[in-house]
Amino acid sequence: MRAAVIGVGVIGSLHAEILSEKNMLAAVCDTDENKLKKYACPGYTDYKTMIDAVKPDCVHICTPHYLHAEMIIHALGAGVNVLCEKPLCINRQQIEAILEAEKRSAAKLGVCLQNRYNKENVFVKEYLKDKNVKCAVAHVAWHRTKEYYASADWRGKYATEGGGVLINQALHTLDLLQYFAGMPKTLTASVSNLTLKDCIEVEDTAVIQSVKGAGISLFASNGCAADMPVNITVRTDKDVIQIYPGAVLINGVTADIEKTTEKPRGKECYGSSHGILIEDFYNHIKENRRFEIDGKEASKVVKLILASYESGGSETEV
Repeated sequence: MRAAVIGVGVIGSLHAEILSEKNMLAAVCDTDENKLKKYACPGYTDYKTMIDAVKPDCVHICTPHYLHAEMIIHALGAGVNVLCEKPLCINRQQIEAILEAEKRSAAKLGVCLQNRYNKENVFVKEYLKDKNVKCAVAHVAWHRTKEYYASADWRGKYATEGGGVLINQALHTLDLLQYFAGMPKTLTASVSNLTLKDCIEVEDTAVIQSVKGAGISLFASNGCAADMPVNITVRTDKDVIQIYPGAVLINGVTADIEKTTEKPRGKECYGSSHGILIEDFYNHIKENRRFEIDGKEASKVVKLILASYESGGSETEV
């Protein structure tokens, strides 16, 4: 199969590396021509031109958040499979437009929520399948600097990033909370900017609570003094399951989970499951099966985030 990558920045370079290893990289696209020079395949500065010229089996969309929706819709309309980096999109109108385009297209859409493929999360999902989950709680404490936000002009702005710590750093963890516990009917949330007021307009700190339907709680900040490991705790009728990077404890006892053989790629926070997800997505294309993390599934965490921004401290429907 022939694949193309749209946007070869930090995360796009990772996708291109994986595809090159599989001898699948047919083209790359970026508005910065300098980023195209290191690739042996054809390079383009316009993604529509690239799709028309190369006719890839799949495009990987690794661009700033605000561009995801238009690129997904165009590619699906051209009958090209799409694997998009998170988030799916940044507003409710885009969700509806993407789902409609997905419904009309014979092509498949997948979204990179790769932490679902981490061995500890695979183990916990299987462990919970016949259990009643009462609640799931997570803490995300990371450190982002002024220099990080100054590295790209789309970061830190509602119009282009769609938000702050929730839609960028904490999205994967929030997705896992609903993956384990289910989607809540309502939530109450508070977002604030405690440490980065002079460089971003979005939040650096957020708290989400839900008790109706699925019980989930998230405490997230990228204004901490240093990056800390993400931890998730899931409570069932009988068990307390604690999830840490590479380890799971059930009622205080370390579970015997399969160890990953994938090497970490890119930033440490990316984990090591991008390659696993990408391979699984292409297997679904080849076998003409629905990919589990499609538009509808990937929109769940976006709806949680949008409801959190709309909440303002009041109970809000998701």
